[in-house]
Amino acid sequence: MNKELVIVFVKNIKLGKVKTRLAKTIGNQGAFNVYGELVKVTEEATQNLRADKRIYFSDAVINTKWKNDYKTIQEGKNLGERMKNAFTKGFDDGYERIVLIGSDLPDISLVHIEGGLKSLNSNEVVFGPAIDGGYYLVGMTKMYHSIFNNKPWSESHLLQVTLEELDHENISYTLLEALNDIDTFEDLEASEFYKSNLVLQENIKQLNL
Repeated sequence: MNKELVIVFVKNIKLGKVKTRLAKTIGNQGAFNVYGELVKVTEEATQNLRADKRIYFSDAVINTKWKNDYKTIQEGKNLGERMKNAFTKGFDDGYERIVLIGSDLPDISLVHIEGGLKSLNSNEVVFGPAIDGGYYLVGMTKMYHSIFNNKPWSESHLLQVTLEELDHENISYTLLEALNDIDTFEDLEASEFYKSNLVLQENIKQLNL
């Protein structure tokens, strides 16, 4: 079997439930449309992966996305628990290098994901840092529960706290290129993803006339 697995966490695209900070500026429909485009970016980035894929939706499986891939629903009370459960299942099934990504990064590419997997040949853990202090990618060679336990999710010091703990435990890790996710309208306006998507720009303008 393939020894590498990529897990993708996807929020079900529901009006008023995605990109809520962004919605404060461009409205729920605008945020809904932006997130839909970001999911498309993620789907394209994972299309040609040599590793196996598992797509974990937040609420319900959407069969029109990732059509030929394994799809299921996230389980757990918080993000840490949901990620931990997905990793545990992967390692229990015999995978040796597992990377997990989210689905709201405008600049995510095949290069980042494969780079994460490759770095696990010489490190126990890998992170793709997000500019806001979290991370867009986490990968491991075996289950390190502490990464997911009692962490300040959605806080600006999440990655810092996690790395300090790994240092304390003498667990080797490496960092990929830092990327910016889109939480605010300023993030959106500054992104090449938005600048190059004229249809989305026009759509947002029409919604906010």
